[in-house]
Amino acid sequence: MTLKGSLSGKNVLVKLLFWFGIMALLTSVTLVLWALLVADKQSVSTLKLLQVLQTFSVFVLPALMAAWLWAEKPLQWLHLDRGFSWQLAVLVPLTVLILSPAINMLSVMNQHIELPSFMADIEQSLREKEDQATWLTELFARVDTVPALLLNLLIMAVLPALGEELCFRGTCQGLFPQSRPHVAIWCTAILFSAIHFQFYGFIPRMLLGALLGYLLYWSGSLYLPMLAHATNNAIAVVCYYMVEKGWITDEAVDTLGSGDTLWVGLLSLALGLLGVYWIWRSAARPQSSTPPLSAPRE
Repeated sequence: MTLKGSLSGKNVLVKLLFWFGIMALLTSVTLVLWALLVADKQSVSTLKLLQVLQTFSVFVLPALMAAWLWAEKPLQWLHLDRGFSWQLAVLVPLTVLILSPAINMLSVMNQHIELPSFMADIEQSLREKEDQATWLTELFARVDTVPALLLNLLIMAVLPALGEELCFRGTCQGLFPQSRPHVAIWCTAILFSAIHFQFYGFIPRMLLGALLGYLLYWSGSLYLPMLAHATNNAIAVVCYYMVEKGWITDEAVDTLGSGDTLWVGLLSLALGLLGVYWIWRSAARPQSSTPPLSAPRE
């Protein structure tokens, strides 16, 4: 008896239990090996190594192994069997780049949300976690050499895009009923944002997750949201590099699209939505051949 596709006829709950079980097992093994084999656990280089290991143990390998158990054609189930046109290869990264000031504008607006006074302790805790996440990102991203920049692009842009898209768009989104694609896209986007545990970046990250979900729905290819996700992360990595080199300032990066440059954010949003429309026109096919959110069940 082969394990491939052995759970194809099981209900969603059983599939989730196996998926989470694989994730918990691989994560536990990773952390144990980390504790036993790594001496200096506080250096930036070893923390980057831990991030790589966690990307594979939490996102990449569990998604691949789950798809192997769930479907006779795992690559088809994950939408890794279909490519996309060169037009989309240009249009998608360009649109994500254009949307960057708009995303920054929404982030600033999200950061100004204040909870009711009786939730002051919760708000303080959320802001402390946000500051800690920002500090860790800057610790990883602030480099001033090209080799270090390229390594950061791999660790902070390419690998997270690969792992998180396999997990959320490739696996999670496909578990929802095919008859309710928009519910699947938005529920997955909410989960995608919530799992980062950054309340003050929740709204822009949720909207980005929804865009990634629609890219999969329109094109039937997981490579397209991977490309968009990697581009979004790469923009931040390159900006940190430019700040470290002294070419731009922290303030210019943090405030672009808000305050005195609000017009840039609004223009970015308008042009970005136009880009999304063009992507939809380029990626979408006739309704009869539009791919489902997951491969047909065997």
